[in-house]
Amino acid sequence: MCGIAGFFGDDCAAEALAPRAVAMADALRQRGPDDAGVWTDPALGLALAHRRLAIIDLSPEGHQPMASACGRWILVFNGEIYNFQALRAELEHLGRRDWRGHSDTEVMLAAFAHWGVEAALQRFVGMFAFALWDRRERTLTLARDRLGEKPLYYGWIGRRLLFGSELKALRAHPAFRGEIDRDALALLMRHGYIGAPHSIYRGIHKLPPGTFLTLAVEGGQAAAPQPYWSARQVAEQGQRDPFHGSDQEAVDELERLLMQAVRSQMVADVPLGAFLSGGIDSSTVVALMQAQSSRPVRTFSIGFWEPAFNEAEHAQAVARHLGTQHTELYVTPEEALAVIPRLPTLYDEPYADSSQIPTFLVATLARRHVTVSLSGDGGDELFCGYNRYFWASALWRRLGWAPAPLRSALAMGLTALAPATWDSLFRHLEPLLPQNRRYSNPGDKLHKLAGTLGARQPEQIYRELISFWKDTGRLVPGSREPVTVLNDPTAWPDLAEFEQRMMYLDMVTYLPDDILVKVDRAAMGVGLESRVPLLDHRVVEFAWRLPLALKLRDGQGKWTLRQVLYRHVPPKLIERPKMGFGIPLAEWLRGPLRDWSEALLDPQRLHREGWLDPDPIRARWREHLEGGRNWSYYLWNVLVFQEWLS
Repeated sequence: MCGIAGFFGDDCAAEALAPRAVAMADALRQRGPDDAGVWTDPALGLALAHRRLAIIDLSPEGHQPMASACGRWILVFNGEIYNFQALRAELEHLGRRDWRGHSDTEVMLAAFAHWGVEAALQRFVGMFAFALWDRRERTLTLARDRLGEKPLYYGWIGRRLLFGSELKALRAHPAFRGEIDRDALALLMRHGYIGAPHSIYRGIHKLPPGTFLTLAVEGGQAAAPQPYWSARQVAEQGQRDPFHGSDQEAVDELERLLMQAVRSQMVADVPLGAFLSGGIDSSTVVALMQAQSSRPVRTFSIGFWEPAFNEAEHAQAVARHLGTQHTELYVTPEEALAVIPRLPTLYDEPYADSSQIPTFLVATLARRHVTVSLSGDGGDELFCGYNRYFWASALWRRLGWAPAPLRSALAMGLTALAPATWDSLFRHLEPLLPQNRRYSNPGDKLHKLAGTLGARQPEQIYRELISFWKDTGRLVPGSREPVTVLNDPTAWPDLAEFEQRMMYLDMVTYLPDDILVKVDRAAMGVGLESRVPLLDHRVVEFAWRLPLALKLRDGQGKWTLRQVLYRHVPPKLIERPKMGFGIPLAEWLRGPLRDWSEALLDPQRLHREGWLDPDPIRARWREHLEGGRNWSYYLWNVLVFQEWLS
């Protein structure tokens, strides 16, 4: 796990190339504190720079930028290739013998030399972002892993191409002049993140997952990114060729694939552990780690004193059953709030998933003991885990036929009671409800549900459920939301079930642009490598072959994944309402964060800056302070941008 940066076509003096590239890489020092390197070609204004976090082959032979044995290829690489040992053995069978070290970087270079770039990409199992210079063909290739675990930004500044693992690397180049993109800001206000290929700066892009981009010296600016793996094709092919085995065979095959993924991701020459929340996904990863380890696995969790947000006791129970070496830290509100001033630097562009705070805290805790930590991210998107899948599907089945006036009346009824009142009613009813119908924050969910009742097609319900600010054209004056897979029906896959379509849309948007951003920046901010076994592409491809009945059964998601986990952990330790990984944001905005928020939401300030319309923001701020509505997530989107801007 490292940081990469560089540029192409810079017209500065030859002696300035290396210092410029070093400055860009040094902006990423937190991603790679162990080593640094730079390679330049003054004739082309080309520089490749690297910051290293040593994980595999700690010797100098793992230093980057790295040249291939033949001298043709120069590579800077961020990530891990988990099947590099198998690829090395295959290359040795084909005659390769002149290895200098034991790193996956060297194996990648040999793979490019033997099979070519695209064919090598298709053989890699791992998470990666890299820049590869071909000295013979005089081409620069940028590439990113299939699911988007590792980030890569790029963009043209005049005739220069700049690229880097994070925006801070691009900003370190003296030619960078970042212009905020109002259209991207509208996406942030709607979703809480800015999805690929957009960034907060006009003309600066995120390379989409599963693609590579090649620039030739003679060809001018790079062509459009080209896919080497398509999530849409995987989803559609999985539905055309579904798994036909028995329930037992499906569980067996999923466990085999997960065991393989976890085993390959436990390879490291440094201490290794795992994040453990006590939920299904992280518990599965830890259980399979422990099943393949001769000593207790190191596990880490964060606890909060507020019971509604505390998962630590559940994690402790799972750790005790599995026999892991568990470390937990209960965090005070003051410790959590102290993270907020670090968010603009840590996440680099405005990003508003408030679970970024506990994620950073658990990464900080883990880094005191290990250098690599596995996580359970991806299970919800692959195995039908989010409550919105059940809510949206049930709503459309039961109310899609109803006339608009009836649905409007129902919406008014749901919003007639404040979320806090609904929460109180549900607390009294909870003993009468089945386990899988007990939800955290039911009042907020019912109010959000009310906003979906005007939908005319099921995808509209989904979009309402994943949206915060709806009228972004008013909120961000002069903006026009870009076309994305979320609002472009031509980009939707041909999948029969609504639940499967929602899972797909989450997998290609929310997962790479929110969840994986959160984990990568939080972990890399403290020099910790995070790995995500559920996103091994072979697991992903198998998950898409599973019929919906093997994911959603008896009103409960993740059926097959649960059965794998139950082979290692008793259901009683796992079965509880889905909580999520969050903080008491609504209460904090009314309490310890109120003065900070008031300063950032000052109407004169908002008007003077000119990015956001103060009127709808101030209206929701007043309603939130009065306690009648919980607008915390809407307001957090604005507050994160304002803090980043200041």
